[in-house]
Amino acid sequence: MTVLVYKNTKTTIPAWVSTIHVQNPRGVAYETPTHFVHLYGHGEGLWILSTGLVATEKKVGSLRDWVERVFGAEDVKSSVRPEGLTVRGVWRPGLYYFEETAQGLGISEQEQRSAEQALRLLVERFDELLLYIEPDAHGLKAYSHKTRELLILACTELENTWKHYMRIAGVTSLGNQFNTNDYVKLLGPLFLAEYEIRLRPYSSLPTLTPFSTWNPSAPTQSLAWYDAYNKTKHDRDQHFDKATLENCIAAVAANVVMFAVRFGPVTLYESRGTLATLVNHLFGIELRNCAPETFYTPLLAVPSGTRDDLICGGRKDWVQPWAIQPLVL
Repeated sequence: MTVLVYKNTKTTIPAWVSTIHVQNPRGVAYETPTHFVHLYGHGEGLWILSTGLVATEKKVGSLRDWVERVFGAEDVKSSVRPEGLTVRGVWRPGLYYFEETAQGLGISEQEQRSAEQALRLLVERFDELLLYIEPDAHGLKAYSHKTRELLILACTELENTWKHYMRIAGVTSLGNQFNTNDYVKLLGPLFLAEYEIRLRPYSSLPTLTPFSTWNPSAPTQSLAWYDAYNKTKHDRDQHFDKATLENCIAAVAANVVMFAVRFGPVTLYESRGTLATLVNHLFGIELRNCAPETFYTPLLAVPSGTRDDLICGGRKDWVQPWAIQPLVL
C-alpha cells in the first residue's frame, strides 16, 4: 500500500493540544485493513519519527483526503518504500528504539560493541589532542606526529567500515583490493551527504559535512581530508603538513557519521557508557537537505476492537518486526 509523507499544518484531534503540529510538523500515513494510521515526526535535527504519537481513525474515503482534512497535509508525497521495510545496515528516521533499530538494520550485539570500542578509542584520542591544540584559525592548520597518527587511525577505521558495506552489498573489487572508486558508490545509498556534524564546545567553528563534496569523478581528491591522509601516509617527508588538526576533525567526524548510519545515531546519545558521554560532549549530529520520502515507516498492527473515532496515543506495542531488504550499490 502507498505510504504518504507530508507537512502537518493543523491539529484537529479531540481533547488534544491544538499545536501538536508545531512541535511535530512532519506526518506519515498509510491504511490498514480497517483504519487510517498517522505518525507524527520532527522536521529538523534527526527527524525523529517514533510510535509515541500515533493517530488512528476508521477508514472512510481515501487516505489522501483524510490527511488533508485532519492534519492539513501539504507537500504530500509518496514514500519510496512501503511500511515495515528497511535496508540492511542503513539507518533512516523511523528507527528509534534500540531493539527495533538492531532488528531493522540486521546488526548483532557483538558487531555493535566492537564498533563502539573502535569509535571510543578514536574519539578519546581526538579529545586528548584538543587539550594541546586549540581549534581556532591558527590551530586548525597545526600538524605534528600526533595529528598524523590520529588522521591515519581515523581513515583506516573508515576504510574498514567501507569494506564492511562492500561485503554486505555483495560487491567484489575489480582490482587487488577496494579503493575509493568502489567506496564512493556508498554516497547515495547511505545518504552520507545529508549528515552535518558540529563541535559542541567550539560553536565558532563552521559545521562539517564530511561527505558532501564526494564525487565519483575524483573519489579521493574530492574528500580533502582523505586525500591528505593518503598523501601523508605514503610520503610523510613530502606531505607531513597535510596532517593538520582540521583534517583530523573532518576524519573523526566522518567516522561519527558512518557509525550513525550503521547503528543509528540515537545510540550515540541515549545509551549509557563512556562513548555516549564523549559524543554528547563533543558532537552534534543533524540531517540536512534530506528527503522524508526516503525515511522508514513502522508497520503497526491495529488490534481488533480499536475505536473507530479519531484518537491519538503511544502505539509502541503495535509495531511489527521490520522486513530487511539487501543493500544494493
